[in-house]
Amino acid sequence: MAASDTEVRQFEQQRWARPPGATEVLLVRHGASQAFVPGEPFPMLDGQGDPALAPNGHAQAAAVANRLAHEPIAALYVSSLQRTQLTFAPLADRLGLTPGIEPDLREVALGEWDGGRIRQFAADNHPLYERLHLERRWDVIPGAETNQQLTDRCMGALGRIADRHPDQLVAACVHGGVIGAVLAHIVGASPFSFGGSDNCSISQVVRCNGDWVLRRFNDCSHLDNQLHHA
Repeated sequence: MAASDTEVRQFEQQRWARPPGATEVLLVRHGASQAFVPGEPFPMLDGQGDPALAPNGHAQAAAVANRLAHEPIAALYVSSLQRTQLTFAPLADRLGLTPGIEPDLREVALGEWDGGRIRQFAADNHPLYERLHLERRWDVIPGAETNQQLTDRCMGALGRIADRHPDQLVAACVHGGVIGAVLAHIVGASPFSFGGSDNCSISQVVRCNGDWVLRRFNDCSHLDNQLHHA
């Protein structure tokens, strides 16, 4: 018997690789935006609050640019709200790319609580804010979008992006509500299961053969080395 006939075949674990035809999308939450001051609502764009970045938001944007500048990113996308556009400005400059604007990736419409008011109600533990989280429904807020409306428009936008970029890696700067909605939909979790993503955190989803999978959530390794905030 030849020596090769007695060799034991070995199968080592392999690192994940993007399947042929698949699209990888890095979902980056925008940097921290300006503080809300009672009685001074944010500027509005198409009925939604449109604050600029706070100083630490610009620092976070620089950090995420450093993290992603050497990745083979084929395209950048932002929402219609300026905090996403300002966040990706350093990365766009580093990569030499002009971000495409995808309006359907804008933040959840908050109706009467838009323009920054939700921050005050959250800090004051407003009864309606508590109910929002108990029922896991945005439309507890008067005039706000429903969960389904938010999910439908955001998944539609991601689908269009994936259609344009088979076999490529792209990055989209979006909002916390958007990340929460699409990730819960992709994994079949209950609404708000992926709430609380950090500013300039990175989540990663992949579409292959029409199906989406989650690869990463709330990666903040470029921001700090802590698992919690002090």
